[in-house]
Amino acid sequence: MPDNLNTSFPGADTQSWLQTHAINEVECFVPDVNGVLRGKTLPAAKFLKSLDDRALYLPSSAFLVAIDGRYSGSIDEGFAYSDPDMRMVPDVSSLCLAPGSAGRAYVFADTFHMDDRPWMASPRHVLKAVLDLYEQRGWRAVMAPELEFYLTAPNPDPDRPIIAPTGRNGRPESVQHPYDMQALEEFEPVIQRIYAHSAAAGLPLETLIHESGTAQLEINFLHGDPLALADKVLLFKRLARQAAQANGMHATFMAKPIAAQAGSSMHLHMSIVDEAGEPLFAGTDGEDSAMFAQFIGGLQKYVPEIMPLFAPNVNSYRRIRPNHSAPANIEWSHDNRSCGLRVPLGGRAARRIENRLPGADANPYLAMAGSLIAGYLGIEEKLARSAEASGNAYKSKSTLPKTMEEALDRFAACEPVRALLGEDFFQTYLRVKSVELDLFQSVVTAWERDHLLLKV
Repeated sequence: MPDNLNTSFPGADTQSWLQTHAINEVECFVPDVNGVLRGKTLPAAKFLKSLDDRALYLPSSAFLVAIDGRYSGSIDEGFAYSDPDMRMVPDVSSLCLAPGSAGRAYVFADTFHMDDRPWMASPRHVLKAVLDLYEQRGWRAVMAPELEFYLTAPNPDPDRPIIAPTGRNGRPESVQHPYDMQALEEFEPVIQRIYAHSAAAGLPLETLIHESGTAQLEINFLHGDPLALADKVLLFKRLARQAAQANGMHATFMAKPIAAQAGSSMHLHMSIVDEAGEPLFAGTDGEDSAMFAQFIGGLQKYVPEIMPLFAPNVNSYRRIRPNHSAPANIEWSHDNRSCGLRVPLGGRAARRIENRLPGADANPYLAMAGSLIAGYLGIEEKLARSAEASGNAYKSKSTLPKTMEEALDRFAACEPVRALLGEDFFQTYLRVKSVELDLFQSVVTAWERDHLLLKV
């Protein structure tokens, strides 16, 4: 492919871009509440036609599918059984090549009612609504995700524990190798495929490291627009899974896939700039601004109340435990990774807060929306942040929910966030997550069989 061809959509004429890249098929994605990519594959001609006639549809039940594939239903029985269509409107700014598939492209779509009202159960619309709140104040949010994941051996029997894959030296990792370059080289073939596919899709990847778990990696994204980055996080997950499978492995973004190993996070770095691009989290003297302190105060107050946006699954709460390589608190400090909220080192332009609580399993749209709405409320309510933590914050008392059940109860009762994110989204999200929790609680686990079967 010539070097001067842009593989992600440059904002030029859509038809010309499709012709330049010989695209004959487009996968049109609608991310659901769990971050699962649902949607349709359509011929390029049909895709172009849909941009004009807006006659591309998807059943609204797509947002009511639980993580096990079952429908969670609706509080409105008539609505659930009629299952009306939503209008899918592709966002051509997200158009990119589908790596490894000649003649195919990817695009994200937004969903609307037939009268063109946004379908507000859509996580993409939820994040857009939060970004609109910022725009109304003359602000622009800037974010940078850091995403951890494990490479694993194939796991065809879910009753058996996950094990590390075999590296280039013919042996699986059995001990931790944090930041070890030689350990990273063991997975060079899959890493190179991930980078090649990500470059073809236009993903703004920055650095990659070997994390502390066996065959655990972390990829950093270049900072930018939250909506575009949320799209790209989901694309990265898709491409990483494909690359791992092509190399005889799996890639998992579970929050806690291996009991004795570190969990996987999606740290979110956040800052706010004004319309001219000037940073608002630090003054010209380089000191923290009042807005920055209030933003942190909002995170401290509201993150514990909306944890399902950062820890969306029962497995998520196995990661958020003291001394398990993840913060179990909402303390803040400068350059202290035992805190849930960390202010990294850097000057005025780099002043930001890192929310270290979201897991790798979190829906990026909702984790970003939740972080930004908590900070926004902190500014609106002029909330004070706590005193800066020092030393080992793992010893701090946790105010976070310890189970999914507690988290959902607190989430449902958080009226300020509920009012801003909307009842349509809350009703849908609570319905899906309550069904998933009920399904999990009906399962008898291996631990119960091991310790209770012959002893109680």
